Amino acid sequence: MSLAADTRLFVASGHADMRKGFDGLCGLVTSILEMDSLSGQLFLFINRRRDKMKILYWDGDGLAIWYRRLEQGTFQFPKTEENQASVEIRSEELMMFLRGIDYSNVKR
Repeated sequence: MSLAADTRLFVASGHADMRKGFDGLCGLVTSILEMDSLSGQLFLFINRRRDKMKILYWDGDGLAIWYRRLEQGTFQFPKTEENQASVEIRSEELMMFLRGIDYSNVKR
């Protein structure tokens, strides 16, 4: 997956129901994250067990959902403040995040 330099990535801090499809995830973006799902940004949602993730993305002419399931390990949530709906991450953090790496302990 290649991202434009200005693409922003947001991880929803709550747990999402992985049965949700396009409309359900768009509803979460609008109601919980208070953002526009058609903005071209990436929105990441993780299930309660933290072994599944969906990414919702508008690519200009349609919505796309990427779905990732870890066979071992869990996705590590970025640090968030209390009542914070989402946290923004960088593209290099996304690559570690997708592999289940806890990037909060990685040194640059």
